[in-house]
Amino acid sequence: MIVLEAMREVWTDSGLAALYAALAPWLALDARQLIFVAATPVFLGVAFWEYTRIRHDPRLMDAGEAVRNFMLGAGYQLTELLFAGVIAFPVYAFAYRHRLFDIELTWATGALLWVLTDFCFYWFHRTSHRVRWFWCAHVTHHASERMNFSTAMRQNATNIFNGGWLFYVPLAFIGFNPVWIGVCYALSLVYQFFIHTTLIGRLHPAIEFVFNTPAHHRVHHASNPGYIDTNYGGVFILFDRLFGTFAAEREDQPVRYGITRPVYTRSLIKSWTHEYVDMLRDMLAPGTWRERLRHLWMPPEWQRPVRVHGRQPPH
Repeated sequence: MIVLEAMREVWTDSGLAALYAALAPWLALDARQLIFVAATPVFLGVAFWEYTRIRHDPRLMDAGEAVRNFMLGAGYQLTELLFAGVIAFPVYAFAYRHRLFDIELTWATGALLWVLTDFCFYWFHRTSHRVRWFWCAHVTHHASERMNFSTAMRQNATNIFNGGWLFYVPLAFIGFNPVWIGVCYALSLVYQFFIHTTLIGRLHPAIEFVFNTPAHHRVHHASNPGYIDTNYGGVFILFDRLFGTFAAEREDQPVRYGITRPVYTRSLIKSWTHEYVDMLRDMLAPGTWRERLRHLWMPPEWQRPVRVHGRQPPH
């Protein structure tokens, strides 16, 4: 009883109890979820507006796919709502409890967090394309061969289990309140919804230089050689320019949307899990455990030589 009472006091006095109450999805909608809830009618309205303009072009719009895209997004939101508090919250709470600095929310620190959140998103997004474990969850977003606002809603229900949220934990360790991190992340995703379209051409050069725009993001969704694995930014395109992953949309190279190994399915479950299944199949091929496990962190296109009777085949 004494130990339990001491734990209760630490939990309360440290502020973790208040933070938990603010974040735990099953107790109340946190700020991040409230932003998504408020934005959903806007998403639906804008998607319908776009639909009325491109519905006659099957290269740009398929009504059935658009509905499935929103269903994929709903599944993603459901698992986030049910499991974020169980899986992600303890890690953020631990990091924030041991934070390096006490950072108050001001206009300056808010702007700094906005940029740092996008910096973390850049590396999360880049890793999601270059590390197969993370690609298993992200591939769902890229599998459509059309680019429209509903494509933005193509998300994987396994995201919360996949661990991409770990990329933002250092911000809590620095001293940014996890609630603020969640708000910045949510607003970033709201912004990114509006760059999933073919109806908006290139914007002013100054905007194109600083921000991620529809033109930049169309390139990101391309499966063309020269376009693949570029333009990872969320709100800003500056990190791509800085780290050498920027590619401009070219008139002489029309974007071909989708993935290099297309998966055609109407099943939500298969849309969420097909890359996990493929990766597991590759891991089960003959070889040492170390060789098999490399599939988890190597790029999606990487394949190891399959051993024959315990030996590598000749080159």
